[in-house]
Amino acid sequence: MTAALQKCAFCVTNLGRLADFNAMAQILLVEDDAGIRAALGLALEDEGYSILQAPNGRTGLSLAATEQPDLVLLDLRLPDISGFEVCREIRQRSNVPIIIVTAQTDTHDLVAGLEAGADDYVTKPVNTKELAARIRAALRRLVRETTGRSPDVTRFADIEVRREAGIVTKAGKELPLTRTEFRLLVEFADHPNMVLSRDQLLERVWGYDYLGDSRLVDAHIRRLRVKIEDSPNDPRYITTARGLGYRFHPDA
Repeated sequence: MTAALQKCAFCVTNLGRLADFNAMAQILLVEDDAGIRAALGLALEDEGYSILQAPNGRTGLSLAATEQPDLVLLDLRLPDISGFEVCREIRQRSNVPIIIVTAQTDTHDLVAGLEAGADDYVTKPVNTKELAARIRAALRRLVRETTGRSPDVTRFADIEVRREAGIVTKAGKELPLTRTEFRLLVEFADHPNMVLSRDQLLERVWGYDYLGDSRLVDAHIRRLRVKIEDSPNDPRYITTARGLGYRFHPDA
């Protein structure tokens, strides 16, 4: 089975229970600290979620493969293999939303986690109400993408965005975009030559506004530029509108 078919299989398997938001979503929590793991598990169970717990990366990978959770909460600092590696391996075979849960506030770790395939992040100590809201937003996005994706193909210069397939190519070669980078590019493509603020992007791409951190947007923009621009430090497609946000130039 190809990677694309495996990802589709995940979506079909889990779509039934995700479509009903009153149903109990299953969350995989990968965290080596037993105290934090127990506290987060109890808090999220109180929010109505079913929790799978993994004390290390290898157990997390095994549970992700066998249980097919609806969402993964992933600590970056694990005792056996790094959270970055866990994130990359899960992302290779699944579109499951991944939220990094970490004590690390360094921008390098944030960018590395997003590049590995994470969709979002929270820092410790975790505000469980905020985390639950981010989880709800991530699950809503997954249902919306699975059931309502447009079949349209968007082209600009040598770049082609195939929405139905979830693929972006440049000069005929597929680009390794993460799910969130793909959603971000589609949002820009839907609003050519318009300035989109960070708040607008947080609301439209991540599904929330007041919970957002502008670093999340900026980090994804940087990674997206690296992948679609010929000169990421002098971008032609996605430019910064100082003090306002970002603008997409399809005819640049």
